[in-house]
Amino acid sequence: MTFTWPWALLTLLLLPLLVASYRRLRRRRAGRRAALASLGLVGTATTVPRLRRSLPAALFLGAVTLLSLGSARPEATVPEPRREGTVVLAFDVSNSMAATDLQPTRMAAAKAAGRAFVQRQPASIRLAVVAFGESGVISSRPTTDRAAVLAAVDRLAPQGGTALGRGIQTSLSAIAGRTVELDEPKESPTATADDIGYYGSAAVILLSDGENTAGPDPVAAAELASTAGVKIYPVGLGSPSGTVVDIDGFKVATALDEPLLRQIAATTDGRYFAAADERALNQVYQSIELSWTVESKRIEVTALFALTAAVLVLLAAGLSFAWSGRVI
Repeated sequence: MTFTWPWALLTLLLLPLLVASYRRLRRRRAGRRAALASLGLVGTATTVPRLRRSLPAALFLGAVTLLSLGSARPEATVPEPRREGTVVLAFDVSNSMAATDLQPTRMAAAKAAGRAFVQRQPASIRLAVVAFGESGVISSRPTTDRAAVLAAVDRLAPQGGTALGRGIQTSLSAIAGRTVELDEPKESPTATADDIGYYGSAAVILLSDGENTAGPDPVAAAELASTAGVKIYPVGLGSPSGTVVDIDGFKVATALDEPLLRQIAATTDGRYFAAADERALNQVYQSIELSWTVESKRIEVTALFALTAAVLVLLAAGLSFAWSGRVI
């Protein structure tokens, strides 16, 4: 325990004076009673049990001690249990996200759903933002700062191709707090990265149209996520029938690849959502298995000292009045 105003502890030096004053008062009372008894004005004093004589005074002295300690503004470190988890919002920012088969565009719909999700999360959830096209970038590392997360979402803009595997890999790096590499042999791409740990209270929301145009293999990346206990919840953006998007003057056909997104979800024991709306993303949050953690927190306990002192004063006064007909 520490004190914000340690100089206030000097008031404890007054306690011996208080004890001496009380003893002097008791001797004076005893002398006056003896004098009156010699004149026959009061009866002879009866023997009072030592507990009745001393307990009220001791309680009052304890209350004064607590008030002196409380005046120094004591602080204590207490364990604070809480449930927490990490959610990565992984946004596909490839050129196909500019398609208008989801109004106003796939990208705009994804950002709107992401903002709504961020604003509804409790403070115990850490949020991160990953943007991926042909490469992956951590736009905002896991944090409880909602303003920083929303700012990262607002900065997103479509460009380049799509590498779903890179988006998953970058999301795992954000969760683990270090770069996670995927080994990709030429014949059979597999995720053989070293052990990144277990993160059962983490999840990735993959907002994408599922059109994969570059490596690494997204299913292999999903397998690595599964071994780390991270569930992936793909949110499909666009329509399976597809549309045409204008990229640098060229007309390019693009369509939602639901089978691949469903496979990614199944690999990690997650769930695929066909709509980027608030209700779908809230179901993602309800599926996250939050973990209990204990965080040490320093708090001022002056009020506790004052409350305990008040109880002691009331108890001392009540006992003294019941036993002797006066307060101390």
